[in-house]
Amino acid sequence: MPDVAIVGAGVMGLATAHALARAGHDVAVYEQFEPGHTRGSSHGRSRIFRLAYAQTEWVQLAKEALTGWRDLEAASGERVLQLDGLVEIVDDLADSSAAALDACGVRWQRLEREAAQQRFPVQLPSGTFAVFQPEAGIVRADVALEAFGRGIDVRYNTRVASLDDLDARCVVVTAGAWINDLVSPPLPVRVTRETVCYFHLAGTRPMPALVSLGARRPRDTHPDGIVFYALADPLYGVKAAIHHGGAQADPNSTGAPDATVVEQISRWAREHIALADPQPVEAQTCLYTTTADERFILERRGRVVLVSACSGHGFKFAPAIGARAAALAEQVVQE
Repeated sequence: MPDVAIVGAGVMGLATAHALARAGHDVAVYEQFEPGHTRGSSHGRSRIFRLAYAQTEWVQLAKEALTGWRDLEAASGERVLQLDGLVEIVDDLADSSAAALDACGVRWQRLEREAAQQRFPVQLPSGTFAVFQPEAGIVRADVALEAFGRGIDVRYNTRVASLDDLDARCVVVTAGAWINDLVSPPLPVRVTRETVCYFHLAGTRPMPALVSLGARRPRDTHPDGIVFYALADPLYGVKAAIHHGGAQADPNSTGAPDATVVEQISRWAREHIALADPQPVEAQTCLYTTTADERFILERRGRVVLVSACSGHGFKFAPAIGARAAALAEQVVQE
């Protein structure tokens, strides 16, 4: 019998398993799909990494995660992070992450429109400027999953119907969009199917993480005001999407990219990125599992630890969340 059974082999499940295994615990991970599947939230080649948030608590958590990613790189020998910086497009410094970065002692730089466009393959609208933060870029998502999962007992194509079926001292549920199939009372989360597009990048300048900030959501309750974003993709050059632009979805059904959203993303990408071709070379989907304020859920119910650390911006925090989930699981095991 393992000390801990983990349900879900996405980034949060594998990060938790990695932390527990390093602490000497026997861990088994149960995953309903095959390795590398595209049904959930952790697949693909890249995810944004950034320290820049409008709230200091998120900046501090990202700093902790950065240390965790560096530890994973050292332990695995893999390059997990590719940090070419973050460009926030703003027309008012008050709408940027600058104040929170200052409060946390994180460096940033204001780049005027022309300077940003000379340095990076970005196109800023007239009247805007860039807040540039260098400790940002991408997590190489597929590499990260492989590094976290190395040496872990992951039982793929094994669907857990009930947590009662798992013979372990502690059960950690990191099931993403399927979490409410397993827990009661259910968590207050909403599942949406998001569309992402890939483009060929013009030239050889490094592609930074790129975000357009807006006032679509109140900044005092949500961790950022991002509307559109883009980041480097190791295969094509650019990955772009609308943040929380998808419709509510059933994770047990498959879905195709939304054609209307593809056009919206393509229009924004043409206006803000130096592309070799204005048309996307590929479009894909992924699932968001989101709380009302986009914060994370990490709680214990008896021998069960629940982790819903997603809300469309969770991947970057995986080492920090995995360490916290592992600490809760250790409490259960030691009782």
